[in-house]
Parts: sequence; C-alpha cells; structure tokens
Amino acid sequence: MIDSKKDIFSRIIANEGGPIGKYRKQVHGYLAFPKLEGEISNRMKFKGKEKIVWSLNNYLGLANHPEIREIDAKASKDYGLGSPMGARMMTGNTDLHEMLEVELAQFVQKEDSILLNYGYQGIMSAIDCICTRHDVVVYDAESHACIIDGLRLHPGHRFVFKHNDIEDCEKQLQRAEALLKNKPEGGILVITEGVFGMAGDQGKIKEIITLKKKYDFRLLVDDAHGFGTLGETGFGIGEEQNCQKDIDLYFSTFAKSMASIGAFIAGDKNIIDFIRYNIRSQIFAKSMPMAFVIGNLKRLEVIKKNPQLKNNLWENVNSLQKGLKACGCDIGKTNTPVTPVYMKGGIEEASMMAIDLREKHNIFCSIITYPVIPKGQIIYRLIPTAIHTKEDIETTLNAFSITQKKLIQGDYKTSSMPQL
Repeated sequence: MIDSKKDIFSRIIANEGGPIGKYRKQVHGYLAFPKLEGEISNRMKFKGKEKIVWSLNNYLGLANHPEIREIDAKASKDYGLGSPMGARMMTGNTDLHEMLEVELAQFVQKEDSILLNYGYQGIMSAIDCICTRHDVVVYDAESHACIIDGLRLHPGHRFVFKHNDIEDCEKQLQRAEALLKNKPEGGILVITEGVFGMAGDQGKIKEIITLKKKYDFRLLVDDAHGFGTLGETGFGIGEEQNCQKDIDLYFSTFAKSMASIGAFIAGDKNIIDFIRYNIRSQIFAKSMPMAFVIGNLKRLEVIKKNPQLKNNLWENVNSLQKGLKACGCDIGKTNTPVTPVYMKGGIEEASMMAIDLREKHNIFCSIITYPVIPKGQIIYRLIPTAIHTKEDIETTLNAFSITQKKLIQGDYKTSSMPQL
C-alpha cells in the first residue's frame, strides 16, 4: 500500500481539481469545455440555440472559405491523413512540404523557414533546441503559456521583464550580461510576442530592437495573433512596425488567421538549417499530413490574393472597439483585433453575467477570471473576424451595455457558483 503522503494520485485527489478544476461539476460543458455546433462561423449553435460567437480566432474567416473547403476535401480524398508516413528527416519529406516552407519564408521576408506540427509544442521545442545551459533567456512577463513551458525546459538562467517595459527589459539584459561576463560561452535570447493574446496590445518589438545597439542578444518573436492581421500585406508585426529584418527568429501558428493547424519558424538559412536538424519535436514526430500541407498552401495563397479579408476584419474591429468604448466599457490598451473587456467582480459574478449574455442575449464569448488574472477582475475576450456582420456588432454592444450595468448594480452577486 502506497503511503498517501507520497502517492501522486492521493495528492491530486486532495487538490480537488486545482483552482479552476474545483468548479468542474458546476461549469463543465457550459463555461468550461463547451460544445459549439455547426459550421465554424460568426453564428453557431450552443445548447441547441444560435449564438453570436466571439471566441474563435478565425480572424480572416478562412475556416469555411469555399475555395479552402474544396482544397481541404480534395487533399484528404487524394492523400488521406496518413501520408506521408514517418518523420520529415526519415521518410516524411515531400516537395510540397518544402514548397510551403519556401513560400512562408518569402511572405515574411526571411531566408528560410521550417514547418512545425503544432504551435504550442513547436515553440517549446525551438527554445530547447537553440538554447544551451550556458545561455540566458530574457522574456516578457505576459508571454504565452507555450513560451513559459519552453522556459521550464531550459536548464540555464532566465530573467523576466515587466510587460512591455523597455526600461525593465534593459535591466534584465544588464543582469544577463553580468552573469555571462566571466564565462567563456553563453549568449542571450530575448523572447516576446508580436501581439499579446489576452490584452491585445502589440509587443514593443522596435523598441527592444533598439537595445541591440547596447547589448548583444538575439530576438525571438511569437506572432501568433499578428500573422495575417497586421501590416499592409498582412505578414505580421514586423511589417506593422517596420522592423522585420531585425527580428532574428519569427514564429507563428496556422491556428489563428490560417484557421488550420501547425506552425513555422523563419529566419536566416543557416540558423533554420540548424533547427531543422536538431529540433526534437519534429525529428522524433510524424511529418505534417499532406492534406494539411496542401490546405495551408491554399490558405497562404488566399491571404496574399485577398487583402479585402484583412480590410473587412479591421472594419469590424474598429466598429466593435469604438462601440464598446462608447458604452463605457474598458478595453484597455488593445491596438489589435484582440478585444478584452475589463470588469470588476469574482468568478461567481463573471459566471452569472456570462450566463445572462448567452441565455438572454445569445452572445457567446470567453471569460477569464482568477487564477488566470488577479482576484476581483474579469476579462471578457472578444475576437472579431472578417465575417461578423453589423447586426452582430450592434446586438453585442447592446448586450454589453445592459449586462455591464447589471454587474455594477450588483445584480449578479451570488455566494456560490451556479449549477449549470
């Protein structure tokens, strides 16, 4: 019999599911693990009723673009999901995989790129690949969980700087240089994001780059939310801030604007070649299925040939964000499509308001509460897309105007989590 104090499972059971999981009986299937039904769109069904959906990163509306759906179907029919078999290095490489890498590199104005099967896994493995125990990583405090988990794998030192605080970033670079001063090897990697997915503000990429004049470091930018949405041609934060050539490694995912799966890293050819031959998550994993490669080639083509998709997105972004401000909602410092609405209250009040939005106003959006953010705060995160309509926006603004007043008046106060 295992001593309960030393038993992993006993500890898990005693933990009662963790800070969010402890509410699982009340929220599962509604606020957590909800099931949206129907084709991916601005309106989908939830619990059998149509809702205006603001929780999908389908920025350009490509998930159900007719040309893309046709290509996806044909590629699946021609190749299935098994081809090619094996890892890229062994038996899973094809001309189309290499074509996609070339076209991605050209689009984001880099020498080369490497495909990754998944964004989350990919950036974790990339950090592990390029950094040794001698290296120091300096990173933004609000970096995505995939970056944080990648840093947990890093055996060397890491220093965090306050979110988008260039002065503090410089302090951490000074700490890193001091640590490395008397060591024969070891360098500095700075990691930040092009667009921060919770607050919606752009990373201060150009300002970080100016620090290269004083400090020796390389820069890795995660632009998951910027790719396809920012810049004149839509290739992301480097185009938006006119600094792409000084971003040493540019990372993005296909799970947002491309409405697909997978990711890529782009940079100088010799560095990408090193990653290609050393990144464990790709060397020891099956190659990206041909159907996804072909589908992603088509998605990239559609993005390049249809700038109106990005224009439609930004028309909706500006209309929604302007309207929320006019309603008295606090949307913070967002300057991207990511639209947070900040409010005060506990998880119980947030849950009651979310229920009200879904049941009385047919608005489906994501809520973020403690422990993801500090106690007493609520964030409703809305993701406008190119396919939302004026009616969607007007209905949503009216709903937030009503429910925000009810929250302030205390109408949602409750002593316990609602049973859903």
